[in-house]
Amino acid sequence: MKQHNYAIVALIMGFWFVISFITNIIGPLIPDIIDNFRLSHLALAGFIPMSFFVAYGIMSIPAGLMIERFSQKAVLAVGFALPLVGSLLFVFEPTFPVLLASSFIIGLGMAMLQTTINPLTRVAGGGENFAFFSVLGQLVFGAASFVSPLVYARLVGRLTSGDALSGFMGLLQALTPASLPWVSLYWLFAAILFVTIVVVLCVRFPLVELSEEERSGGWHSYRELLRNRYVYLFFFGMLAYTATEQGVANWISEFLRSYHGLDPQTVGAPTVGRFWGYMSVGCLVGLFALKLWDSKDVLKVSGALALASLLAALFGSSGVAVAAFPAVGFSISVMFSIIMSTALNSVERYHGSFAGILCTGIAGGAVGPLVVGWLGDLFGLRVALVFICLTIGYIVSIAFWARPLVSNRRMKLSELFKKLRS
Repeated sequence: MKQHNYAIVALIMGFWFVISFITNIIGPLIPDIIDNFRLSHLALAGFIPMSFFVAYGIMSIPAGLMIERFSQKAVLAVGFALPLVGSLLFVFEPTFPVLLASSFIIGLGMAMLQTTINPLTRVAGGGENFAFFSVLGQLVFGAASFVSPLVYARLVGRLTSGDALSGFMGLLQALTPASLPWVSLYWLFAAILFVTIVVVLCVRFPLVELSEEERSGGWHSYRELLRNRYVYLFFFGMLAYTATEQGVANWISEFLRSYHGLDPQTVGAPTVGRFWGYMSVGCLVGLFALKLWDSKDVLKVSGALALASLLAALFGSSGVAVAAFPAVGFSISVMFSIIMSTALNSVERYHGSFAGILCTGIAGGAVGPLVVGWLGDLFGLRVALVFICLTIGYIVSIAFWARPLVSNRRMKLSELFKKLRS
C-alpha cells in the first residue's frame, strides 16, 4: 500500500490559492482599466479576460500531452514561470496592449498548472481521497478569489492615501506609477510566483503514473469522439458555463459603478470577492444535494436560482444588486462539476481525451466578457448582461437531453445523516 504524502497535498492547496489569487482579479480591475487606459468601448475591456481564456483553450490539450512526456516538476516550474514572465512584462511596460499580451502568457501557464495538479493530487493524497481533496482544492480556490479583490482594494487605498510608506508597501509605492496604483498587484503576483517557483524546484514530488481517465490518448481517440454529436453538445455546455461565470464576474464592479454609482474599490471589489466566496459555499451545499437528488434535477434548480438572482441583480435596487450578484455565484457553483461528470459518464471510453476537449471549452471565459462588453456598447451594460440568461438556459437544457450511462449515486436523507454521524 502506497504511503500518502499529505505535505505535498498541503503544498498543492497552496498552489490552488496562488492560481486563483491571480486568475480572478480581472473583474475588480475592469473599472480601473477602462479609466486609466481611456477605453472608449466596453468591448475593449472584454479583450482582457478574452486573451487569458483563449490561452487556456489553446494550452489545455497540449498541457495534457506534456505531463505524459515530461516530469511533474518541470511542467509545474514552467507553469508558474509563464505567469511570472507575464506579470513582469506588464509592470515594466504598463500599457493596454502589453496587458493583453501579459494576460495571454499568464493564461498559458495557468492551463498547464491546472492540468498538472489533478493527477499529482491523486498520487499524493491517494485515489480513495481524491474526491475529497478535489473539493478542498475548489474551496481554497474560492477563498483566494474572495481574498484577492480585498487585497487589491487595500493596496490601492494605501498607495493613493498620500502617505509616505515604508517596508514592502514603500517598495511598491516606489515601483508603481502614481497614476496606476493597481499595477502594484502585478508586482505582488511576481513576488508570490518567484517564491512559488523556488519552492517547486526545492521539493521532491512523487512519481505520477497517469490513470486511463487522465491520459490524453492518441489522435484516433479524438477522431472517434468527434463523430459523436453529444461531444459537441457537452463542449458547448462547458463554453456556456465559463461564459456565464466570467461574463458575470468580470462586469459586476463596472455595473455597480455605472448604474448605482458605487465605488469600485470599497463596494465593487468586495462584491466580486463575495461572488467567488459564495461559489465555494455553493460547492459544499451542492455536495449534499448531489447525494440526495439526481444531478439533472440539481442542475434544473441551480439554473432557476441563477436566472432569478441575475435578473434581481440587473433590475433591482443598489442593495439588491450587491446581494444578488454573489447569489449568482452560489447558484452556478455546481454546474461545472455536473457538466463534466455527466459528459464523461455519457461515453464508454477515451475519458482522458474527452476531458481534454471539455477543458478546451474553458475558452468560453473569453467569449462571455467580450460579448457582454460588445452588447454593452450597443445597448448598455444592463441589457448586455441579459445575454447571460441564454448561456444559463443552454446549461439547464443539458438536464433534458443528456443520457448518461451512469447516474450519480443517491441516498435517502436519513441514510446521509447516519453516514455523517458515523
